[in-house]
Amino acid sequence: MVSNRCKMAVKDELKKLGLHYMLVDLGEVDIMETISILQREQLKAALLDSGLELMDDKRAMLIEKIKNVIIEMVHHADELIKVNFSIYLAKKLNLDYTYLANLFSEVQGTTIEQFIISHKIERIKELIIYGELNITEIAWKMNYSSVAHLSNQFKKMTGLSPSHFKQLKNKRRSPIEEVGNLQNENHLQII
Repeated sequence: MVSNRCKMAVKDELKKLGLHYMLVDLGEVDIMETISILQREQLKAALLDSGLELMDDKRAMLIEKIKNVIIEMVHHADELIKVNFSIYLAKKLNLDYTYLANLFSEVQGTTIEQFIISHKIERIKELIIYGELNITEIAWKMNYSSVAHLSNQFKKMTGLSPSHFKQLKNKRRSPIEEVGNLQNENHLQII
């Protein structure tokens, strides 16, 4: 789950099955009662119909938690954290960062750092399109050391400078769910 819409869909499906929950958050649900195998299968099917997946694999669940922390920080926080992200992620998930980084790389085929950069670039695209902030303000908001650093990273990822991107009003953005997945990174435009 990466959005409020996803959380609402999960809540609706739980209600339809008569299940009570204590928590529906990004990537996790705490159900008050023990669910039967039939209810679990019904929930799994209903979530799939909504484009969501019920996960059983502990490693896959941890990867989703890592992704959700990154997505929440980059796309939903008013400001990016000012501490080292590896420390933030380790504290947030209460696990050693080296373990998290190795697991993520092994399963996803990309690094946590690259996943974060992909999401930051997507958020920068959004901020540029909204036009409420100039590039200097965006660099500060996204915790870049300088406009040059942001511009270099943006160009490396998209093939465009931020100013050129701004001129291309019809440049396609990626859904949050697809950002950072290697199979979906092949749509970049090369100019």
